[in-house]
Order: sequence, then C-alpha cells, then structure tokens
Amino acid sequence: MIRRLLPLLLLLLLLTAAVTVPRLSAASPDPASAATARFEALAGDVGRADGAVFDARDDTGRTMDTAEITPVPAAYGGGYLAVYHTTLAGGRFHTAVATSADLRVWTRRHDFGAGTSQPSLHPDGTGGWVLAYEKDPANHIALRHYPDLAALLAGRSDRAFDAPRTLSDCAEGTPDVTAVRGDTVELTGHYRAGCATDRQLHATLRDFTHWQARPDHRLDQALLAWGTAGNIGDRSRIELMGRPLVLIEGQRLRNDFGSWSTYAYDPASGRADRVGLRTPGGSRAFANPSAALITDPDGRPALLVSVFIPKEESAPGESGELVYWREL
Repeated sequence: MIRRLLPLLLLLLLLTAAVTVPRLSAASPDPASAATARFEALAGDVGRADGAVFDARDDTGRTMDTAEITPVPAAYGGGYLAVYHTTLAGGRFHTAVATSADLRVWTRRHDFGAGTSQPSLHPDGTGGWVLAYEKDPANHIALRHYPDLAALLAGRSDRAFDAPRTLSDCAEGTPDVTAVRGDTVELTGHYRAGCATDRQLHATLRDFTHWQARPDHRLDQALLAWGTAGNIGDRSRIELMGRPLVLIEGQRLRNDFGSWSTYAYDPASGRADRVGLRTPGGSRAFANPSAALITDPDGRPALLVSVFIPKEESAPGESGELVYWREL
C-alpha cells in the first residue's frame, strides 16, 4: 500500500512546490526595478507633463520623427540638440540636426542626406560629437565623428565608418550610441533576424576601424515574455535613481503599426515593464522611445521623453512625434 501511495505523495509535493515558490513573469505585479517604476510615475501620464509638443516639426515644417534630444553643456553654448528623420519626396528618409532654446521651436541646421534615418547623437567628452544612423541602400549602421559643435551643425565630419552587416544578410540599424570611451564607441541596434523580424544587438567600434556586433538575446527575451510577436526595435538608455534602464519599442503583431508599445527594461533583473503611456486624447500606440535628463526651459531638472505616435490607434491631433518633459 505504501509503495502505491509514493507516486501520489511525490506528485502532491511537486504541486505544492509549484504553488509556494514565487515566479516572476512579464505579468508580475512587482516592477522590474525601482527605476522602471519611477519612469512610469514620471512619464506615464502625458497630461501631467510640465511641457508637451505633439507633432513636433522644425522651422521648415519637416516632421521630427524619431527625435533624440540632447542637452548642450553650458560651456558649449547651452540649449538643446535634436537629431531626427523626415520622409521626403521619393519616399526616402533624411536625417537632420536642429537646435532649440525652449524645446518647442526648432531650427534645422543641417540635412545629412537621403537614405539616412533613426539617428542617435552622443558627446565624445572632449567637445566633439558622435552621430550614428541607419543608412540605405543595403541598410546598415553608419557612424560619423564631428570635432566640435560647429562642425556638427555644418555636417563636416572628420571620421567616418560604415559598419558591415555581420548578423543579418538583410538589415541592421536603429543605432543608439550609449557611450564614447576614448577611441571606443559603444552602441546598440537591431538586426533583421532570418530576414524576417527585428531583434537586438550590442556593438563596439574601436578607432573608427574595428567593428564587432553580437546579439542581445536577453533583451529580446524580456519583450518576448510580453507576447511580442512582431519587431523589437528602437531603444534608448537612461539612468534614474542611480540605476540604468532601457526604453524599448515592441510590436505585438507583425506589420501592425497600431500594436507598438513602449517598455522599460531593467538590465540587472532581465525583466521589462510595459509603460502605460496615456495621452489627453487616448492614443494607444507608441514607438521609438527616447529619454534624457535635462535642465528644462524654466531652469529646473526634468525628465525629457520623446515618442512617435503612429497614425494607427492615434487620437485626433496626436499622431507624429511627441516631445514632453516632467520636472523632477
């Protein structure tokens, strides 16, 4: 009799363990980190922002899609820089750089040419700037170095590198420059896995000569846990409360622009929170997230966020690039 009961007792022990051992998942009620929770509290409700601009455009009327905004140190003139792209005649993207004193009025300073998109800008620590963007044809990541602000605004680079595609035969792009350490540029991006779906990569460029890229399966998995069946694309790294987090877009359904969502990923835990962005009109799709800690136009510390709202699932008057900030 005891031998007959042993299998049943073992089964009951296993079931009990499955119930009592906590398991964190994408749907866990606990935030991925204190930093991801803080981001949600600051940026989740656009209606509570201290400043907001929907359908952001430069002074020539060009849309500022996928804008990444960077504060300019006071030693170099102050104000703000934005790099962004616009679809022009012929259906090709053009990356541009613009300047602003108030985050509302932007003056376009230079167009980097047809076939450039998804730009990212980072200071090099010596007064210069590194610009990365996706370049077509044969979509790949391109990097340019500018020795100073004047050179950047005039488009006069002194170093250039067009990265070979090593992870995909079809496309690699959406770069985000995360650090510049001496002669080494660190960045993230995407690659078209199996020539079908965008997935994440890490890369380094040394001396504007030596390129190395590798997949970031851990970040991919954090979004796949949310049922992301489409592309995992653009991302932006920021620090809050002394901890890094990565804002990243994920597409629930392939080829459905209305299914883009923004997530906050915690590199330490490997988990991501879905950011419940809420606009006054109730738009429901958000892509290409970017964020930065700035001093706002009123002179106060603030969190600046920019996201692209696709026409699909957008409220009237809210589609296009949204730029908003919340004082800390």
